[in-house]
Amino acid sequence: MSDKAKTQKKSWFKGLQAEFKKVIWPDKKTLARQTTAVVAVSVVLGVIIAVIDALLSYGIKFLVG
Repeated sequence: MSDKAKTQKKSWFKGLQAEFKKVIWPDKKTLARQTTAVVAVSVVLGVIIAVIDALLSYGIKFLVG
């Protein structure tokens, strides 16, 4: 690996580290609330999709015979 490539890699990692320092990380309470919200929405959407799938399957079976 050339010196230029090594320098670019170090510069990239320093920039990445600087960007991570700018991030405002959520506290545990906020993280728990947001995680709960994501899981709840995922479950609700999963149930909705399952119901629609069951209805469509029933409808297609009814129409086909």
